[in-house]
Amino acid sequence: MNRRSTARIAFVITLSLAALVLLCGVAVAQSAQIQGVINGRSGATMTVQSDAGNVVVLLTADTTVEDVSGLFHARKKQMGVTALVPGLQVQVQGSYNAQNQMVANTVKFNSKNLQTATDIQAGVAPVEQQTQAQQQELAQQQAKLQQQQAQLTAEQQQQAADEAKIAANKAAIAAVNKRFGELGDYNIWDEVTVYFGNGQVKVDPQYFPKLQALCKKAPTVTGYVIQVKGYASAVGSAALNQKLSQERAANVTEYLEQQGNIPLTNILAPGAMGTSRQVAPDNTAEGQAENRRVVVRILQNKGIAGT
Repeated sequence: MNRRSTARIAFVITLSLAALVLLCGVAVAQSAQIQGVINGRSGATMTVQSDAGNVVVLLTADTTVEDVSGLFHARKKQMGVTALVPGLQVQVQGSYNAQNQMVANTVKFNSKNLQTATDIQAGVAPVEQQTQAQQQELAQQQAKLQQQQAQLTAEQQQQAADEAKIAANKAAIAAVNKRFGELGDYNIWDEVTVYFGNGQVKVDPQYFPKLQALCKKAPTVTGYVIQVKGYASAVGSAALNQKLSQERAANVTEYLEQQGNIPLTNILAPGAMGTSRQVAPDNTAEGQAENRRVVVRILQNKGIAGT
């Protein structure tokens, strides 16, 4: 082989290696990772507010959702995409498509953050519970002032400090409600209410036609999401009623997915509302029956609707 042929082969090999390195570099550049808070769900996409601004994340059937906890996130639990609710702190890994959407390969979060986000949706955020506890403490301290005149100055100082804490917590609650006011950002396209017998969680077949009609209408709404919220009457213990509302919402969600062919990517996590937001008095059998319900809604983000 002469020198010219050898030089030509060396040039071709060098050019091929350079092209391979360039392709690898492009592949690496396309992969990305963001951290932030989910501030909206619309169809199979969600919006994550990160340090760099809002990022549209596309959820697919191949997206892995994990609950990670423990030291170095050693404990992992596979979760469904319905757990990705507004207000949840997440870490997303994936790559950007031609529409500048991040196609999610993996979405990770901590179960404590999920509980906080769920509590905010149910209207029982920990910050609100803390405010109520501090208000009770303030009332006790005010009663103590009347009995212990010798400590009047110290008690007044303590009272002022507690009032400042309450004011700060009220401001925090207002900020949280403004940030996670989910329904305020959505139009309601359709709604079905499913009622349950006392202590019952199974969906009565009489509601199947209405749920099927809702499932057929949903795909006609651009970027739709389905919201499912379960309730209970105020009969029995609070723990039992919370469990009943959760199981009722879960069973309706299962019907929407399995019988109505609604993708889980378009369903928000079922809300267990317990005895909150009663629609009728619980001192009559008729009122109790109205409160044992699950409300299913088709929602569309107002940004998509243009309203």
